[in-house]
Amino acid sequence: MRIRILLLLTLICFHFSSIASAEAPLTAVFIRDHQLWLKHGGEEIQLTKDRYVYSPKWSYDGRFIGFIDGDEKGEKSDLFIYDTKEKETYQPYVRAATSDFKWSPNKNQLAYTDQGILNVTKIKNGRPQGFENVSLGVSGFEWFPNGEEFIVSAQSNLLPTGWSPIPLYRIPVDANLAKDKMKPFYTIQTKVPDLFGTDADYFKWSSDGKWVSFLVIPTLSWSMDSNTLSVLSSQGKHFQAVGKMLGYQDWFKWAPSANQLAYISGEGRFFVENKKMTIAGIPIVKQQKEYTPKGFVDLDLEWYSKDLVIVARAKENKEWKEGPPPTMFTSLYAINMRTGEQKQISFPGKNELEEDPQVVGPYLTWFRKTAEQTKGDVWVKNTLTGQEHIWLKNVDYAPTFFTPEQSP
Repeated sequence: MRIRILLLLTLICFHFSSIASAEAPLTAVFIRDHQLWLKHGGEEIQLTKDRYVYSPKWSYDGRFIGFIDGDEKGEKSDLFIYDTKEKETYQPYVRAATSDFKWSPNKNQLAYTDQGILNVTKIKNGRPQGFENVSLGVSGFEWFPNGEEFIVSAQSNLLPTGWSPIPLYRIPVDANLAKDKMKPFYTIQTKVPDLFGTDADYFKWSSDGKWVSFLVIPTLSWSMDSNTLSVLSSQGKHFQAVGKMLGYQDWFKWAPSANQLAYISGEGRFFVENKKMTIAGIPIVKQQKEYTPKGFVDLDLEWYSKDLVIVARAKENKEWKEGPPPTMFTSLYAINMRTGEQKQISFPGKNELEEDPQVVGPYLTWFRKTAEQTKGDVWVKNTLTGQEHIWLKNVDYAPTFFTPEQSP
């Protein structure tokens, strides 16, 4: 009998260890108490001390992590890089201040803006080091998928006749401030009230690289209530305004393998009503479809597959009229666009809410916190029907995952 029991226990342990080893470990950087941490599989490693870290981003191959070292007052925003191979933090230049930086899609090169100047790092001994000027007068920017050019926006000007159009440019990485290399790409002709804007930003490419989406952003007070989600073809020939939405860059995302945009449509700065998860086929040739049921609002989204979208959903609160905006207690729902089925897939406890759903392969992750706290925990499901469990505890906000898709 003892031998049978021992054999049974051995088989059970082997079964569960086989399941665990078959699961691909997740890799992410995250912020805890303003410091940069790395988690790979089950190990957590603190990467910085005595800093005020935010906005970590992976290089395309996962060797480098760019981040901003700031302060509580927001008086500084210095660009730093952590080298996972050499296990050290360094600055690409003795002074590199920025609030907006982006890695190349196919090499370890970093582009960033500093007071309207677009710069790009050089490569020295395989690491981003030093920099070259690319262009002046830059507001928003993004790499082209080829990693050799940028799409760049410049702010419009207020003239006696009104606001001027918003110019977009196509600029090679090696432009080095040469005027003849600054190629006009498209000019956004704005007009009130249909398409009013003074700037364009948050550029995102479709999976096939044929379209780029972005927000046309009006003046500051107006943009708190409404911005125009727009798309432009990769050759700068065809522009379309998609819909009105708030200025959250995570509220619009391309489908993983089709020219479809999912976005949270609706105007008004408060979350209590009029926030609908909407799907638009690009180019727009037929009516867009809203998936948020009556009496609810969707306040975040993520594609799980070509047919499934995850949203963070809460009940409307039309009764609120004044005072501090009420907390919207969100849960995660899965929407099947092919069948129309919608199903709740996360069940936060009392006074808890879900934020920032992210998909990494078959895994669904999200950030759960209480209404009174800013910190929270990161939860994970292996497939939508899997058992949820805590993956990270007591973090400042949602982590940044490294995914194999980022590597060519």
